[in-house]
Amino acid sequence: MTDAQARGFRLYVEPEIEVLLRVAATLTGPSDAEDLVQETLVRAWRSVDRFDGRHPRAWLLTILRNTNMNMHRRRRPDTVADIADFVSTRPAFGVDPPGTEEHVMSSILSDDLERAVQSLAPKFCTVLLLIDVDQLTYSEAAQALGVPVGTVMSRLSRARERVRRHLRPTFVAATGKAHP
Repeated sequence: MTDAQARGFRLYVEPEIEVLLRVAATLTGPSDAEDLVQETLVRAWRSVDRFDGRHPRAWLLTILRNTNMNMHRRRRPDTVADIADFVSTRPAFGVDPPGTEEHVMSSILSDDLERAVQSLAPKFCTVLLLIDVDQLTYSEAAQALGVPVGTVMSRLSRARERVRRHLRPTFVAATGKAHP
């Protein structure tokens, strides 16, 4: 480990760990998010000395996306001898992992809105969550998904419209007024 490597990791990578955890949870679900981020951090550590310092979030989201694709290619079932071994584990760097998607959605969103979001096709739901819940920019979401920014924008627009359409009957029933 070199000083430059450690300094680069602290400067470029550590501030983005929470974002990586949120995006990983959105992409893979909560059970695989920490593994994906851990592998992403290992890969970032190995290459941080070659990183030019520009756009660290985009660089890390690219590593995360590629790592996620690689992990799915070689995935084999894991067995756990005793689940109690994992109950008291702590996340790396003292960062609390985000709650499960269901927990976040149930604590923030009404039941109707949750049903509307869950009714979306995965490609629309993922973009909606990355932008509106994880608060990524269009560019960052595109980087995480490996699609053009225009695709993110159109999927987000369609997702929001479908959620509005799904909620419109609920809004009319609750208020007695139709919303244009």
